[in-house]
Amino acid sequence: MQGEKIFALDIGTRSVVGLILEENVEQYKVLDLVVKEHKARAMLDGQIHDIQAVAHVIKEVKDQLEKTHGKLSKVCVAAAGRSLKTERAKAVVNIKGKPIINQEDILYLELTAVQNAQAAAAEQQSAEKVNSYYCVGYSVLHYFIDDQLIGNLIDQQGDEASVEIIATFLPRVVVDSLIKALQRADLELDALTLEPIAAINVLVPVSMRRLNVALVDIGAGTSDIAITNTGTVLAYGMVPTAGDEITEAISDQLLLDFPEAEQAKRELWEKDSIIVHDILGFENEILKSDVVSQISPVIDKLSREISMQIRELNNGQAPKAVMLVGGGSKTPELPKRLAEMLQLPENRVAIRGAEAIQGLTFADHIPGGPENITPIGIAISARKSPIQYVTVTVNEQTTRMFEVKELTVADCILASGIIINKLYGKPGMAIFATINGQQVTIPGSYGEPPILLKNGKECSLEDPVKNGDVIIAKKGADGEQSQIRIRDLIDEVPEKRVVINEESYYVNSTIQKNGKKAALNDMVNDRDVITVHIPNTVSELLITLNNKELSNITRPFKLFINGKEQVIPNFTAEIWLNGNKANVNEPLPAIVDLDITRKLTPTIHNLASSMGHLLQRSITVFFNNERIIISKKAVEYNRNGEILRPDDELSSGDHIEWNETSESAFIFQDIFNYIEIQKPENATGNFSLLINNEEATFYSPIQNGDHLEIVWPTVTNH
Repeated sequence: MQGEKIFALDIGTRSVVGLILEENVEQYKVLDLVVKEHKARAMLDGQIHDIQAVAHVIKEVKDQLEKTHGKLSKVCVAAAGRSLKTERAKAVVNIKGKPIINQEDILYLELTAVQNAQAAAAEQQSAEKVNSYYCVGYSVLHYFIDDQLIGNLIDQQGDEASVEIIATFLPRVVVDSLIKALQRADLELDALTLEPIAAINVLVPVSMRRLNVALVDIGAGTSDIAITNTGTVLAYGMVPTAGDEITEAISDQLLLDFPEAEQAKRELWEKDSIIVHDILGFENEILKSDVVSQISPVIDKLSREISMQIRELNNGQAPKAVMLVGGGSKTPELPKRLAEMLQLPENRVAIRGAEAIQGLTFADHIPGGPENITPIGIAISARKSPIQYVTVTVNEQTTRMFEVKELTVADCILASGIIINKLYGKPGMAIFATINGQQVTIPGSYGEPPILLKNGKECSLEDPVKNGDVIIAKKGADGEQSQIRIRDLIDEVPEKRVVINEESYYVNSTIQKNGKKAALNDMVNDRDVITVHIPNTVSELLITLNNKELSNITRPFKLFINGKEQVIPNFTAEIWLNGNKANVNEPLPAIVDLDITRKLTPTIHNLASSMGHLLQRSITVFFNNERIIISKKAVEYNRNGEILRPDDELSSGDHIEWNETSESAFIFQDIFNYIEIQKPENATGNFSLLINNEEATFYSPIQNGDHLEIVWPTVTNH
C-alpha cells in the first residue's frame, strides 16, 4: 500500500535540498532527493537576504521533483538554527525586608532576565521592537543573593536577589521572509519546525532527552548547536565556523579551486589517498595524513569554537556526549579533537548519519550520510510535531506565537511586549532621614504582584495556554510610604545616674528633630534630621540638667577692670570628677561623682586681695590711754558709677573702675570718727589738744603710736 508523501525543503546557506519522504504507519522511506546550489549570496546566517533569488532555486528543486512525483503544492520547512540568537542576561530585584520569595516571584525575575536578553538581541540586530523576536527557550545559569552564588532563592535573606539566564530567540523576520519565498515559488507552508529541533527529534527521542547531550549540525557556513537535558531542549547556539573553512584550507594548501577542494574533502573522508588536479594543471596523488597535517590549525579552530560554544550553552560544563551531523561533520579527525577539547572519551563524540534514524529506509540512489539528517528530520518533525501558530489575546492585543514547546501565560506576556517588571506595583516612597549624623533609608512597603487572569479566572505564569485564550495582566497595587516613629529607629534610649555635690540626678537622652525637642512617639518624615544625645561632658551634663548656677560658675570668670578684660581664676569653680581635678570638657565615665565649688566668693574684698590691692591704710593711736585703730580708704571701686563696698558681690562680665585715694596724712580730728567726746561737768573755758603731752590743733598730724588727749580746764569746788 502506497503511503502519504511528504515534501520537505532544507534551505541552507549554500544550497537548497528538496526531499520526498513516504510515510507508512511510523515507517519512512526517502524516495527522492534533489540539491540545488544558490547562484548568488542570497542567504546569510540562515536569513533570506534575496527572497526572489531563493524562491528561484526553490522553484527549480520543486520543478525537478514534480517530474517524478507529480504536483507539489505544500511543503515542510525549517527555520535555520544559525538564525537563532542566543543571549546571556541578568535581572536583579531588591529583597531587603522581604526575605520570603515564592516560586512565582522567582519566575517573574527569570522572565525579566529573558526580556533583558530579548532587548540585547534586538539592540544588536538594530531591531525596532523588542518583541520582534520569539523566545524559543531559556535556561537558568545561576541564582545570586548579594552577588553570592546560591542554589535556590526561596526563603533566602539579603539585600538583592538576581538571576542569570541564557535565552534563545528566533527573529520574526526569518519566518516572514521564509513564507514569502515559498509563496513566490507557488508553495504553501504545510508545517514549520526549527532545524535543531528537526535533527534532535529524529536522533534524540524524548526518552533520551533526560541525558545531557549536544547535537552539532556542521553545515557549509555555520555550525548549529542544541543542548538537551532533564527531558527538554535547553539551549540553542551557533558558531560562524563550519565546513567551508576546511574546504578553503584544502584549497590553499593544494592549490585547488573551491569546487575541486570540496570534492577532495569528501573523498578524504573515505580514502587514504586521493588524486587531484591543481590550478596549474598538474595531477598529484595526496596522502590523507599529509592533508590533515597541513590543515590541522583550521581543524583545531573549528573544534575549539564548537567546544567553547557547547560549554557556554551548557552552563560552563561539557555534556555527557556529542552527536555530529551535517556535511561538515566528515572533517577528518574532527570528532577526536572535539573530544579532547571537551575532555570526553573519544567514543562520546560520534558522527550520526541518516541510517541511524529508526524506521527509515532509502531509495537506492539516496545516500544516508550525516549531510541528509537535517532535511529528513525536517520532513519527519514537521509532520509529527510541527510548530503551530497559537493566537491569544493579551490585554486586548492579539499576540501570535510559535508553539516550540508547551506555551504558558509567561510566554504570552513575553510575546506581547509587556515589560515584566512594570507589572509589579511600585514600592512605596522611601523616607530618607539622618540619625546622629548617619543617613538611613526607610523603604516603603513593597508593591503587590500582578493580577493575572486567563479567560476571566485567576491564573499563574506557569499555567498552560491554548489557541484563542484571553489573558489579562493587571499591574499590582503600589506600595505605601513608610510610617515609622522615632522609637523604631532607636535600639535603646540611654540613661545615666550622676552625683553632683553629693546630690543624685538621673539624666535621660535628649531627642531633637530638625533642631527642636522631640518625643519617641513622634513620626519620622522625609529628610528629618534626628539627634539622640546623652551628655558626654561636664558642660553638657549641667546644660541637660538645666543647672544654670553650676553652669555659670564653671565658666571662666571675666571682669572688665578699667576697660581691660581680665580672667579671675579664684572666682571660677573647681571641678573634681571622681576625686580627680577636671575641666568642663572632660569626657564622662560610666560612674560620675562631681564636686563643683568656687575657691572664693566674687566680692570686692576678694577681688582686691586677688589683685594685691590694699583697700585701707590704718594707724594705731591711744586716746586717753585707749587703743584705737584709725583707717582711710586706699582704693575705691565703683560699678556703673556706684561706689562698691568690700562685701558687694560681682558678676562675670561686670565693668569695674578702681582708683587709688590721695595719701593725705592722718590728723588729730580723724580720731573723732572713732570716739565720742563728752565735756566734763566741771570743765570751764576752752579745751586743749595734746599729742604726746604737747599742745596741738585739730589739723596736727598724728603718727602710729601717738598718745592723744583732750584737756579741759576745771573748777575746784571748795
